[in-house]
Amino acid sequence: MEPEEFDSDVLRQFVVAFKKGKLKPIVKSQPVPKNNKGPVKVVVGKTFDTIVMDPKNDVLIEFYAPWCGHCKKLEPVYNELGKKYKNEKNLVIAKMDATANDVTNDHYKVEGFPTIYFAPKDKKNNPIKFEGGDRDLEHLSKFIEEHATKLSRTKEEL
Repeated sequence: MEPEEFDSDVLRQFVVAFKKGKLKPIVKSQPVPKNNKGPVKVVVGKTFDTIVMDPKNDVLIEFYAPWCGHCKKLEPVYNELGKKYKNEKNLVIAKMDATANDVTNDHYKVEGFPTIYFAPKDKKNNPIKFEGGDRDLEHLSKFIEEHATKLSRTKEEL
């Protein structure tokens, strides 16, 4: 609730609207990018559901903090990864500044930076967390190949 003026009538209206299920949550979000055509898609609070939770695509999502040293080190590798898979119709490589945007799904827990999840198109509420491997092109590619539901190229081409 973000009232401009607060009194008993405003509170009553808020409670009535809440009980009727007519309220929309306030989502912390950066502005939606005007151009999101690059190999790594930018996700913000307002686009999390339409990009990450899209049932037509597998999505690899990195949650980062702009001040994080590990995240800065990962950025060129992650951009290479995006370029490597840019022609895959059913795979999105994405990133989200988790300090400036709300993650609107409780299945994506961000407790440190960077946090990387793979969200298969048929299991959006059961994402797979990238853990234990080096955050380099080889290990991230292997993680994608292992969990992707459909890739157009064969493993021999890699």
